[in-house]
Amino acid sequence: MTQRPALPSTLDEQLCFALYSTSLAMTKAYKPLLDKLDLTYPQYLAMLVLWETDDITVKDIAARLNLDSATVTPLLKRLETQGYLQRVRGVEDERLVYIRLTKAGTALKRQAREVPAEIFCATQQTPEFLLCLRDDLTRLRTTLNDYMDH
Repeated sequence: MTQRPALPSTLDEQLCFALYSTSLAMTKAYKPLLDKLDLTYPQYLAMLVLWETDDITVKDIAARLNLDSATVTPLLKRLETQGYLQRVRGVEDERLVYIRLTKAGTALKRQAREVPAEIFCATQQTPEFLLCLRDDLTRLRTTLNDYMDH
């Protein structure tokens, strides 16, 4: 019989706290860069999705961000008010709302192109380390989502 490892008992031993506090630090590192673009971090993530695939549904954006549509809709409305996108009802199915970049939204991608490089510099890590970390975190997220779905 294999012995179970000692379970973490202090705050600093908790994986959840390491992930949470690192996420806060990462968001804090993005803030001054995104302030220059007049975007919040969640808005930036939504714009990244749209820069990859324009003219997609709110539901598809929410799925890519691992959020529900009710959470994504208000931030998309704010981006529309800022002039970066349009929300358009589906012709065949009016329940669907498509999101399309405006010229300003497309132009914003050029203004945001230095953000990843700035964040890379802020981490002071190697590309190999960061790619491995990203892959490990993606695997962990998938495992946790699969666990919660069952």
